[in-house]
Amino acid sequence: MRLRLNSISGKTKLPDKKVVSLVSTILSPFLVPWKRRLETLAVMGFIFMWVILPIMDLWVPFHVLFNTRWWFLVPLYAVWFYYDFDTPKKASRRWNWARRHVFWKYFANYFPLRLIKTAELPPDRNYIIGSHPHGMFSVGGFTAMSTNATGFEDKFPGIKSHIMTLNGQFYFPFRREFGIVLGGIEVSKESLEYTLTKCGKGRACAIVVGGATEALDAHPNKNVLTIKNRRGFCRYALKYGADLVPMYNFGENDLYEQYENPKGSRLRAVQERIKDIFGLCPPLLRGRSIFNQYIIGLLPFRKPVTTVIGKPIRVTQTDEPTNEQVDELHAKYCEALYDLFEEYKHLHSIPPDTHLIFQ
Repeated sequence: MRLRLNSISGKTKLPDKKVVSLVSTILSPFLVPWKRRLETLAVMGFIFMWVILPIMDLWVPFHVLFNTRWWFLVPLYAVWFYYDFDTPKKASRRWNWARRHVFWKYFANYFPLRLIKTAELPPDRNYIIGSHPHGMFSVGGFTAMSTNATGFEDKFPGIKSHIMTLNGQFYFPFRREFGIVLGGIEVSKESLEYTLTKCGKGRACAIVVGGATEALDAHPNKNVLTIKNRRGFCRYALKYGADLVPMYNFGENDLYEQYENPKGSRLRAVQERIKDIFGLCPPLLRGRSIFNQYIIGLLPFRKPVTTVIGKPIRVTQTDEPTNEQVDELHAKYCEALYDLFEEYKHLHSIPPDTHLIFQ
């Protein structure tokens, strides 16, 4: 290609830096190795499963029922839905094939995710695992407890893990089937009681203690937990004799950016109002696009998440635990969680003067 010369100085005229940057941004997706493409595809599947599919569930069944020749599939599935409705309350229907699929390996390598074991979880006991923080999608907790991508089954042989989620997650047709085969169960008293008392020993139920409220505080480099008034999991641990285990997902809050919504702001007030009505309020998040990390999208950023499972707190079964017993166990749990954070925060270069904030 012939270069255009500057008529005065005789020097070659170089392309503008903005043009070079734009071209680089456009071409970068085509230079990505296939391994990274597959990792991105796996994360796209995750976002589709938990964000897009529920939206499609609101209209696709009606379209199939009234506008296609496959209309008979809708009433057939409706019968199955009714028959299988209580399965998430009864320890679900775990398929090892689904939990161990290579899809989840690519998903975990996208960030990447890793799991650190600090103590044994003997299979002759049952456990309630507190997962912190919630983040946007609880990626660390979900992957550790619903798949074997980070090696939970290898590190804790004999333990069958479940992650507990909002009951409404199982009301969406088709999408509920994914949650069930991965071992997801309802976060309800009935579900917890069934899993911990009627399924034998070696069960571990993970509860994202902070819930939707904590998601609104999920900002990068922040470690704010909603836990001070969350005591129900301690009461059930005492009632069913399940040991409590703290679990912290370092880096969970770094996967997305969220518009500033401090308490007292108008945005926060609207979000909390929506949460009070519907039980959850999706935060106004900013992620990366499918093709380029510099463009806003729904995909999480490629940032590492380290899930650390702490030592179990031995719990003695008590049919009718008193408030004092619940408060005592809650204090022990918060102390263990705080110590876990302090001991392992160096893994993500968290400054020594940064500590957990309980609210």
